[in-house]
Amino acid sequence: QVQLVESGGGLVQAGGSLRLSCAASGRTFSRFIMGWFRQAPGKEREFVAAISWSGGRTLYADSMKGRFTISRDNAKNTVNLQMSSLKPEETAVYYCAGRSESDYPTPLWTLYKYWGQGTQVTVSS
Repeated sequence: QVQLVESGGGLVQAGGSLRLSCAASGRTFSRFIMGWFRQAPGKEREFVAAISWSGGRTLYADSMKGRFTISRDNAKNTVNLQMSSLKPEETAVYYCAGRSESDYPTPLWTLYKYWGQGTQVTVSS
């Protein structure tokens, strides 16, 4: 089993920045693709970013490119999401997720087996 715990959410003004972290425990973290997703009330889960085992490959949703940066530290079993220029419509619960079957980052949330409990990000206007 893998346990994922997100932290770093909170309230931020529009245009501001926030850094989310996800701490993993359990199985070999360094062999997991890690992804970030978000879900706002009444909306479907949305892909944000994903990163390969070594961190050499990253994938972002188009609307996040240039504003969000995903990174990982396999020695510390953590994956981070640095978010900047945040918009009110990006208010959501942000989840980290892990997948061990492949080393290619994917935006498909159904392919991720392990999920954290989520952290709330609220962007005020």
